[in-house]
Amino acid sequence: MSQPGNLPDNAAAYSAELAAEQAYVDTLFAHLDGEVATANQRLSEVMLEVDPQNPDSDALVRRETEYHGLQKKLDRLNLAQLGLVFGRIDIDAPGDNPTAEGLDRRYIGRMGLDDRHDDYRTLLLDWRAPMARAFYLATTAHPEGVATRRHIRTSGRSVKEISDEALTAGAPGAEQGVAGESALHAALEKARTGHMASIVETIQREQDEIIRDTTRGVMVVEGGPGTGKTAVALHRIAYLLYNHRDYLSATGVLILGPNDTFLEYISRVLPELGETGVVLATVGDLFPGVHPELVESLDVREVKGSAEMVEILTRAVRNYQAVPDHNRELRIDSLSLEVTPAMVASARTRARRSRKPHNLARGAFKEHLVDQLAQQMADRIGADPLGGENLLSRADVDQLHDDLEDNAVVEALIDELWPKLSPMHVLAELLSSKDAIAAAAADYDGETQSALYRTNGTDWSTSDTALLDELAVLVGMPDPETEKTEADRQWRQELADAEEALDILSSSESTDNDDDMFDAEILSAHDIIDAETLAHRQEVRDIRTTAQRAREDYTWAYGHIIIDEAQELSPMEWRMVFRRSPSRWMTLVGDTAQTGAPAGVDSWSETLEPFVGSRFRHHCLTVNYRTPQPVTQLANQVLAVIDPQAQPATAIRDGRPVMFADTAPTFRGVRTTAGSRLEAVLDAGNIETAKGLEYDHVTVVNPSEIVEASPQGWQNLYVAITRATQTLTIVGPLPTTETN
Repeated sequence: MSQPGNLPDNAAAYSAELAAEQAYVDTLFAHLDGEVATANQRLSEVMLEVDPQNPDSDALVRRETEYHGLQKKLDRLNLAQLGLVFGRIDIDAPGDNPTAEGLDRRYIGRMGLDDRHDDYRTLLLDWRAPMARAFYLATTAHPEGVATRRHIRTSGRSVKEISDEALTAGAPGAEQGVAGESALHAALEKARTGHMASIVETIQREQDEIIRDTTRGVMVVEGGPGTGKTAVALHRIAYLLYNHRDYLSATGVLILGPNDTFLEYISRVLPELGETGVVLATVGDLFPGVHPELVESLDVREVKGSAEMVEILTRAVRNYQAVPDHNRELRIDSLSLEVTPAMVASARTRARRSRKPHNLARGAFKEHLVDQLAQQMADRIGADPLGGENLLSRADVDQLHDDLEDNAVVEALIDELWPKLSPMHVLAELLSSKDAIAAAAADYDGETQSALYRTNGTDWSTSDTALLDELAVLVGMPDPETEKTEADRQWRQELADAEEALDILSSSESTDNDDDMFDAEILSAHDIIDAETLAHRQEVRDIRTTAQRAREDYTWAYGHIIIDEAQELSPMEWRMVFRRSPSRWMTLVGDTAQTGAPAGVDSWSETLEPFVGSRFRHHCLTVNYRTPQPVTQLANQVLAVIDPQAQPATAIRDGRPVMFADTAPTFRGVRTTAGSRLEAVLDAGNIETAKGLEYDHVTVVNPSEIVEASPQGWQNLYVAITRATQTLTIVGPLPTTETN
């Protein structure tokens, strides 16, 4: 009986090895169960630590904090059971588990476990730990001290299969190259599902180097289809969370994907790696309170995504800072004041020189205009009839200023000349008014202006999200955290005032009740108010997770951002994303040969230059693990049209020849076929929904139409062809690939 890998060709010996691994895995699960039981016991104790009859607000906060911490720990422990252990290395290095041969035996898994009763001896290494790295780096050419690497495949808590690789050069059974690894082959041949699979068991050397890169800046990971870019990015964030947990737990991690289908596809990978609490979103989700549903044409998306929109939006905001074209009369009681265009222009200049956002500059505008009005009023009512100096003192003029500032007529004028704005209001009015567009985009051609117009300004699209974010900066929209802090401060002040009032009520309560009424229930104002404040005291002010708070705050500064299919972002979307990363610590994953967005990335250096100059790290993935060689050959013909200088990744999988057909399936989209394999039928109308995804069987309908439907048509065809992991069928003639 031939056994996997380098194991003996003997059923009895293989069974004995399998049983030994099962016994060790049982030990690991016993320790894991103990951790779960301890956490559950503590959870029960925590819930009893606050006296419900006499609650203390500080104790409530401590209880909630520990409660949520324990829940997170239980989530992590329960998720770790999904493939708890998957590998083992025998390595020539010091460690906790020496073998008879003098090597250290290290088991690798999704989390770390140790034996507290045996001086904290390591039982299982977290795959991200430095001592586990040799599991991924070791090859026969560079064994990294590893004599044997064992892959352990489990189902639930049962060990189903083991396979060994001898990594000493020239040793019997030593396997060469990534294609020789049985664990990798098994993962690649597995049927696709609606969710992405973790690659933690099969990370390759070039992938591991990117995952553990110590760069604290912008890092671009580029690679063709099937090179594992997405998996590398997700495993990188799991690695960063392991090594920078305190910082990233407080600041949060944002993962941006191209569409909701993609986010659903990758959603299980991080939890299976033992990490939760990150924010998964599309660019359309980044502005709180807006849910884009409008689908726009390529021309509209190109205009809205262009950097020129910054100037157009700036003008749109400035157009609200009106200067009247004639004098305005202002009646203050029985006095008539005159507001001239020169007065308003002077106040506007003073406000703009403050370089504050519109709403924040409103105070400077009001202050300067009211100054002029107060002086005008002083000149009228304080004039000396004998021609001497004004009879009002400086203090009198200041009082006039204060009175005017609070006057409803003056406030109404300020609202007219310098209104308070919101991003949604400005953008909706701009996009639904041809006159407003003409005024803000006067330097641009009619085609650009027409692309911006729509009848209903509040029918939000994904492209609008970045425009709203830009406007939030231009108008000075307050951030939720600041608003919450102010609301909390007001609440505490109101509570203090109420407690002071209660003290007064308590000290003045009537004490001359009739003696024969001593059994009566007397309900005083003190009793009612005290019950209400007591209820407020029991409120835990903010128990939201970092991820929940980050989602609700457009000004949130994330500790790390990962962008998948980053080549799809427009210049305006890059501005939005970089606002959320003041530290500039980001991992960008993409392939410019697959750019389908009309304002997407052509060059990483040109795209990133406005934000980080040339200070970014660039990695290239060179091995295509997903796409079969026959499909890759066809895709490379398309790649040569997109970029003749591009170096395609090396495909390592065999496969069936590309098939050609005359008729297409009657449906378009994705379905599960017999054997639980995913089939996708792609045409010009649904390519974007397939971005970043993979399917066992792909049918591409009318490839010439795909090319003709968009300026990025060749890139879209390249994406469609390379979604296949097993078979590819082409319906209709292929376009000529002689010229782009």
